[in-house]
Amino acid sequence: MDKLKKVLSGQDGNDDLNVLQGASDASSLTWGTRLKAFVACFTLGVLCSILGTCLLWVPRIGLILFAVFYTFGNIASLLSTIFLMGPLKQIKKMCDKTRALATAVMITCLVLTLCAAFWWKNKGLAILFCILQFLSLTWYSLSYIPFARDAVIKVFTVCLK
Repeated sequence: MDKLKKVLSGQDGNDDLNVLQGASDASSLTWGTRLKAFVACFTLGVLCSILGTCLLWVPRIGLILFAVFYTFGNIASLLSTIFLMGPLKQIKKMCDKTRALATAVMITCLVLTLCAAFWWKNKGLAILFCILQFLSLTWYSLSYIPFARDAVIKVFTVCLK
């Protein structure tokens, strides 16, 4: 657990006192509190996404409720990691070359989902963008697990042959 704490807080052997470490040191949250906040925020995100999916079938306003709750749920799930590693490190990791494309697709799909619901009022497009949100968030999340993306690519390659 200490190793995970050191890696996520940016103290994995780098002794240089940088901005991220300074911000992390200035934080008044203990590691236990950060972990609880992460779990709470992630759980809230998952529940909002599920609630949004259930609200899709409400007449007239279902599409808007779906888009708002599902998108908010994905944003909350993504932002939950801020409690573990801090906001600056999270943004830096999101813009890393292994995650930049997934991040760009995810943010674009978040915006397009809301556009499809509020302005275009197109249920099919909103659902398509939500599926793309899910896939890009999954691909982004897999980048944190060593060799996970390679394994997924290999599975799909074998399945498609």
